[in-house]
Amino acid sequence: MASGGLQSSLGEVWMSRIIHGGGDGSLDRLLPSVSMGISPRKRTTSQCKSEPPLLRTSKRTIYTAGRPPWYNEHGTQSKEAFVIGLCGGSASGKTTVARKIIEALDVPWVVLLSMDSFYKVLSPEEQTLAASNDYNFDHPDAFDFGLLTHTLRKLKQGKSVKIPVYDFTTHGRQKEWKTVYGASVIIFEGIMAFADKELLKLLDMKIFVETDSDIRLVRRLRRDITERGREIEGVIKQYNKFVKPAFEQYIEPTMRLADLVVPRGGGNMVAIDLIVQHVHSQLEERELSVRAALASAHQAQPLPQTLSVLESTPQVRGMHTIIRNKETSRDEFIFYSKRLMRLLIERALSFLPSQIHIVQTPQGEDYVGRTFYGKRVTGVSILRAGETMEPALRAVCKDVRIGKILIQTNQDTGEPELHYLRLPKDIGEDHVILMDCTVSTGAAAMMAVRVLLDHDVQEDKILLVSLLMAEMGVHSVAYAFPQVKIITTAVDKKVNDVFHIIPGIGNFGDRYFGTDAPPDWSDEEMDEPSY
Repeated sequence: MASGGLQSSLGEVWMSRIIHGGGDGSLDRLLPSVSMGISPRKRTTSQCKSEPPLLRTSKRTIYTAGRPPWYNEHGTQSKEAFVIGLCGGSASGKTTVARKIIEALDVPWVVLLSMDSFYKVLSPEEQTLAASNDYNFDHPDAFDFGLLTHTLRKLKQGKSVKIPVYDFTTHGRQKEWKTVYGASVIIFEGIMAFADKELLKLLDMKIFVETDSDIRLVRRLRRDITERGREIEGVIKQYNKFVKPAFEQYIEPTMRLADLVVPRGGGNMVAIDLIVQHVHSQLEERELSVRAALASAHQAQPLPQTLSVLESTPQVRGMHTIIRNKETSRDEFIFYSKRLMRLLIERALSFLPSQIHIVQTPQGEDYVGRTFYGKRVTGVSILRAGETMEPALRAVCKDVRIGKILIQTNQDTGEPELHYLRLPKDIGEDHVILMDCTVSTGAAAMMAVRVLLDHDVQEDKILLVSLLMAEMGVHSVAYAFPQVKIITTAVDKKVNDVFHIIPGIGNFGDRYFGTDAPPDWSDEEMDEPSY
């Protein structure tokens, strides 16, 4: 986003020193390196505190839920996250500004990303220097800009990322990294947030937090003395020798790149309100309507080759007759649904890759058999109805891992929204059986597949299994993700004007769990969580 465009959109609201002309010239990869012989200082990290599933502010808890579609009917990325870059000197109030923006935005899926998480891993020699306060943490070379740019780019594209956790006690990264996923808005803050030209290209809005140097010094004195047990003389010496020169040489010159300059930090609510208004307008422009596009696409097309329908034997047909009957009791509905689920899962397993495996029988003879050829099989259920299929999967796959995704329909927009996910570690290496009991338009299934792809699961390793699907849902998933295998027990031809499968099975979750259906239920996404 060009600086001029932002200034134009805010041009009618003018106050001294808030709106600052953002130059379009770019720096070299980094600003000029330090020529002065100064020693470093120690820093503490400001970790990402706004990652899913919730953000706690001073006033309330904002649940990072309800992520609308970030892809089109083709299943491809069509909406990137809006990235706000916050730069400013040490103790200028960047994190406070970021959290006030998040609280005022009041929108789901906002991520606060701290530059402090991306300090480089120190060599043994550098570890020794850091221990004696002789390593410069305020120099651009102290940051891993390559990893930072790669991470921010993936997060902006809607993908899952792992954030390093830097420990300033040991001057190294902790073993466990944080996983962050699903940002609609990313607020990236750091003392050198504008110091790298590749990083600047990822920022849609650049904000410089300007705070008087005396105030920054007072904040550092309060923090270092009360929180870190340091002596006042040492804090002042550290500020004069390390912090102030670093600000003047590396940080202050990047102010010219900012779209907005915010004096007084988090206390400047006028500036924060302007920022929030602009972000809201940008989010409105990026809204998508996926379900409507699905309803008008792929009509009268032959069913795809990636679809496998369980053979309609008298047994299968008879079980469908029972569970589709509105007069069937809940007990019988559950019993025959479970029987169908077991057959369905067994059928799905036949599509997993296998290889020849020779074993010796008790009679001493060789038997040429087959065994699974892959690392792991993981099941992922779309809550709540999808989790009813988990017992069938566990019954045939020993020690299978299970993940969960909650997707519901927004009653105002009619679009599916992602509310919650919990996926096993390193799921990108697995073959995944994605489970949902009914699929009508395919909107929820598409969102779930997109989530798996964003977590590096290979498309050809995803198997979507469902008891009942509409032709529209089959076409939607197959068109968007042609390598996903689709397995079901039956396919109904029609979906009515409120997206119910015809003749259908009713609201599976309500019939299975014995709950009352809402007035405008849908076969797939309307299920409430079962916990």
